[in-house]
Amino acid sequence: MKNRGDQQASRNFVSQKWTFLLCISSFCAGLLFTNRMWTVSDSKLITRPNGLESEGLKLVSEGCDLRKLQMKNVRRDPKQIFGEVSNTHQAIQTLDKTISSLEMELAAARSIQESIVNGSPISQEDTRSSSEKRKYLMVVGVNTAFSSRKRRDSVRATWMPQGEKRKKLEEEKGIIMRFVIGHSATVGGILDRAIEAEDRKHGDFLRLDHVEGYLELSAKTKTYFATAVNMWDAEFYIKVDDDVHVNIATLGHTLVRHRKKKRVYIGCMKSGPVLAQKGVRYHEPEYWKFGESGNKYFRHATGQLYAISKDLATYISLNQHVLHKYANEDVSLGSWFIGLDVEHIDDRRLCCGTPPDCEWKAQAGNICVASFDWTCSGICRSVDRIKEVHRRCGEGENAVWSATF
Repeated sequence: MKNRGDQQASRNFVSQKWTFLLCISSFCAGLLFTNRMWTVSDSKLITRPNGLESEGLKLVSEGCDLRKLQMKNVRRDPKQIFGEVSNTHQAIQTLDKTISSLEMELAAARSIQESIVNGSPISQEDTRSSSEKRKYLMVVGVNTAFSSRKRRDSVRATWMPQGEKRKKLEEEKGIIMRFVIGHSATVGGILDRAIEAEDRKHGDFLRLDHVEGYLELSAKTKTYFATAVNMWDAEFYIKVDDDVHVNIATLGHTLVRHRKKKRVYIGCMKSGPVLAQKGVRYHEPEYWKFGESGNKYFRHATGQLYAISKDLATYISLNQHVLHKYANEDVSLGSWFIGLDVEHIDDRRLCCGTPPDCEWKAQAGNICVASFDWTCSGICRSVDRIKEVHRRCGEGENAVWSATF
């Protein structure tokens, strides 16, 4: 029994030893097999690149060969290159038009929202989309004041059609003409009632939500453009003073030459001195912003008459609350366009002198758009002299009716 027990113990020891060796052998075999599989997989990835990688390697190898690269560029058809550039340019233009249309719709939506917030009534004309509105060529806003009744009457008697003729001008030629004025500091006072009575008689006013005052011309100009662009869908918006003579047909012909330009600013461009001395006319309180003493303003259109395209009027409407106002309204307008992609058009026919200057030019076949006296920043004694200017420098009563814009 003792010998049999010793033999069984010896067999168990041997079995345990073989089991231990078998486990170690299996572990080593597993490691060897796993490393082998990784190696095969890596080699397959290295030796069998996909189609994109092989094409990329091919391009790189070809790119290293300068001769092949030069031959490939030479073989390209110039017409094909021009076609690609043309297509890209057309795509950019289409995108630009889309952005412009969205800006127009945004301006209309903001106008309606402000009317709702302020409790103002919204007419059906305001709620229609811009695509449904009547399209006009231009809106001419004649800047006027409460004390300028005689000036307005002199304009009505010369270059601004009245009554049915003015309505016909809107319907047939797409030209809107209005005297632009705000309200007095005392709303509903005698000054406001006088304008209301005059408007009932002539129907040619555009009333602004603005308090009148000479030092508030920059704010009035901003409010005018913002109001006009939301009321009428026109290609151009014009501001002119009520002591300036204007040939409407010539103005229309001048503007249509620029109708394909997106952002255009038209006028007699100037760059006058920045006046730091107090008490002088056109004093600039913020003169220090323009550099050293004696510096000049940036280029801007003189304030007697200027025109801007629809995109610029919309820009003013959208940003009117953050646009800075300088003392002089023409400087303010010019400053609003600095930094924008705007084409400045310097047209000297918008600032002709009174006779004999405008008369000589008319006789030479170069009819002026606007005439005034530089010394008076308008026609000197315009109430008495504008009829003479109209007679000697006017384009003729039938010019606007026979014109095609």
